[in-house]
Amino acid sequence: MENTLPCRKPLRADFHDYSGGDYFVTICTQGKRHYFGEIFNGTMHLNAIGVFVDNEMERLPRHYRYVEVPLWVVMPNHVHAVIRICGNDAADNLSHAQCCRQALGVVVGGMKRAVTIFAKSNGFEFGWQGRFHDHIIRGTDDGNRIADYIRHNVVRWDTDCYNT
Repeated sequence: MENTLPCRKPLRADFHDYSGGDYFVTICTQGKRHYFGEIFNGTMHLNAIGVFVDNEMERLPRHYRYVEVPLWVVMPNHVHAVIRICGNDAADNLSHAQCCRQALGVVVGGMKRAVTIFAKSNGFEFGWQGRFHDHIIRGTDDGNRIADYIRHNVVRWDTDCYNT
């Protein structure tokens, strides 16, 4: 039988092994629904799921000792974060069934799973978009530009491409 599924672009860059480095990650809700709260007067007002997401981002380094999350923002329908995978520690902490190339996906998947379990166990309607976007941070200038974008994301909400 012939495969009729469309060919998809690879999820991660094939020139990078993801075993270490800094990544700008965007994780969206299903259908860009506002599951995390709303922005009023330039301030993000998190609801119960949004507070849990914010706390989970802070807890990621406790769950994955090879991870640092120096900066993140929870928006109404997405999360932006800088996630640092700390080189060989990732290889040492992943099971033999997982390779270093999967370290970033394991971290994001774990966070998404925890939020989904919280939402479902508390009776909240909720869903994630199936994938996430990552950008390999290349140098100080790139990192500073991304940090500025994350820090000012809430006040720029009116012109944000995710504001639907």
